Amino acid sequence: MASITVGFDLDMTLIDSRPGIHACYTALADRTGTHIDADLAITRLGPPLEEELINWFPAEQIAAIADVYREMYPTIAIAATPALPGAREAIAAVRDKGGRAIVVTAKYEPNAKLHLEHLGIEPDAVIGNLWAEQKAEALREHGASVYVGDHQGDIRAARAADALAVTVATGPYSADELAELGADVVLAGLTNFPDWLAGYLETPRA
Repeated sequence: MASITVGFDLDMTLIDSRPGIHACYTALADRTGTHIDADLAITRLGPPLEEELINWFPAEQIAAIADVYREMYPTIAIAATPALPGAREAIAAVRDKGGRAIVVTAKYEPNAKLHLEHLGIEPDAVIGNLWAEQKAEALREHGASVYVGDHQGDIRAARAADALAVTVATGPYSADELAELGADVVLAGLTNFPDWLAGYLETPRA
């Protein structure tokens, strides 16, 4: 059996980033004096930070505000963010099969690494600052044949990388919606991933 490389998204796939991001948006609103509906913002996780900030700040301020947010993020969001059920076991399942597990995320890479270090999750590589089809660059570079995510953008990433689009219904889309969006595999969550992976690797493929 050839070794497999599996890519994982971060936000709402491996981690429940809603509490930390909510706290960070609330702090950003206090610091800038600008209204941000943090409850609404955390329902739209997945795309890059700048795509959310444009809803609350003038375009010419986005780059500077994003820098402020990312600077505040480590002290506010990391400790508040738990792993999703099955996250550690999913990474371990890939390793147990002799494979490599990588994380490919739109999140600012240093903060993505802080999350994983805090939670004791140790993938083989972490690549940040990539969204949707951009993620295919890293997936191809690392030879990933499976990409696991929760968002339409993750399905697009897998397609662009000629990888299997495995999705978990722990983010903004239901299982039915993920199927309608074209996911190859839809799991309720990562707790189902080890069994799925074992079956996938045992299934002969042309």
